[in-house]
Amino acid sequence: MSNIVTIGTQPQQQPAAQQQASPAQGLQVTDGAIKRIRVAMAKEGISPQEGGLRLGVMGGGCSGLSYSIKFDTQPRERDRIYEFDGIRVFVDPKSFLYLHGMTLDYEETLMRQGFNFINPNSKHSCGCGSSFS
Repeated sequence: MSNIVTIGTQPQQQPAAQQQASPAQGLQVTDGAIKRIRVAMAKEGISPQEGGLRLGVMGGGCSGLSYSIKFDTQPRERDRIYEFDGIRVFVDPKSFLYLHGMTLDYEETLMRQGFNFINPNSKHSCGCGSSFS
């Protein structure tokens, strides 16, 4: 029975990761991005209480690594969980090495509309905006 309680409370045992104090403590999400995530989650039928936005890094792309962004219905066992104004963001441990200190923004202009990864760990990025090294 105690294993069930531990598993059930695991996402709540990460208060340090949920703080929004500074990018040095994890990652940041701008107000514009939070608003857009909230709208998209509602369209997809994802509950903010159970699900969230998953940010990740995958091998590939023009510069060697590419960003991954998708919705997930629940966090995985070893995820870092951040909360911004009721929106949860999940990051797996491997991706956290590359995403630590980054800011997720949402840009909407005449030329471009979409999420923008502002990553101080990126040494080089390509013109597509979703690949880095």
